Amino acid sequence: MPKLFPLERRALDTRASSSDHSPRLPFAFAARRLRPLLIPALALVALFGPVVATWAAPDEIIVGLVTKTEVNPFFVKMRQAAAAEAGKQGVKLIARAGKFDGDNEGQVAAVEALISAGAKGILITPNNSTGVLGVVKKARDKGILVIALDTATDPPDAVDATFATDNFQAGVLQGKYARKALGDKTPKLAMLDGTPGGTVDTFRHNGFLEGFGIKEGDPAVVGRQNTHGAQDEGQTAMENLLSAHPDINVVYTVNEPAAEGAYAAIKAAGKTKDVVLTSIDGGRLGVQYVKDGRIAATVMQFPLIMATRGVDAVVDYVKTGKKPSGFINTGAELITDKPFEGLPSKDTKWGLENCWG
Repeated sequence: MPKLFPLERRALDTRASSSDHSPRLPFAFAARRLRPLLIPALALVALFGPVVATWAAPDEIIVGLVTKTEVNPFFVKMRQAAAAEAGKQGVKLIARAGKFDGDNEGQVAAVEALISAGAKGILITPNNSTGVLGVVKKARDKGILVIALDTATDPPDAVDATFATDNFQAGVLQGKYARKALGDKTPKLAMLDGTPGGTVDTFRHNGFLEGFGIKEGDPAVVGRQNTHGAQDEGQTAMENLLSAHPDINVVYTVNEPAAEGAYAAIKAAGKTKDVVLTSIDGGRLGVQYVKDGRIAATVMQFPLIMATRGVDAVVDYVKTGKKPSGFINTGAELITDKPFEGLPSKDTKWGLENCWG
């Protein structure tokens, strides 16, 4: 009997021990005939690893989505909307995310993986507007459509287009409301920011100050802390600020998870009637908090629109070669049940019917 390579011998032994009692010789002969094909195949596996599973069918359209995190409800809903639209369009969605809000390296690695997977378009919510420029350029140089969602790159034309909220104007709405809600009281403002250097965080922060009618460094701001947009960090930050400044009467929060944490601290301090708490996001839970009186107002975004339009744009690009360009504003609405004249808003009934949560 001819000498067999290990893979051939295992195959032969398996055949011999099965319930099929066919003679062993024909199979051995076939294995010997296949040896010239097996050796190169094994060499390829050894060299490149089991990569076949990541390849796409020749006519399969792959859309990549890279969000800031996998746990923030805003990005969870964005991913779900993208997946639903991909299914509707008959394309494949591959979703990746940073390990935490601010994980720029994780996003770069995710884009690299999507390039290797053969994505035709990549939708990304950059953790850092300049941190992904290199890998975005690499993708675009390969003919991949790249669209920023929710967060613009710096410069904005580093991507083909941006589908997002105008976060500065969203902050302005939040600031205008907070100022009106405070009435004639002297402001003692606490600012619960997101991630240091984050583009969205900066736009919202600066927009709030403009809407509130003050500038950076104004003594009305008694304290500020970063929360990374997380509930637990929001609570800790608010506890620290209330301890240092118990007379705080108005609070800016970068998003609703941070606002939820802030409310817990305010409630524990027995100050829910003394503090105007505002936020941005417009998720179902956040709108419900407005209805329940925990948050005075929130500014609703539309991440489902961002994701859906993003997937559609990639499909259209593949089919027609057309690329979107520039900034496409997906809108924002102030949500409150205590409106003020001259400041357009929607109530929580409308908010719950139109929110993304």
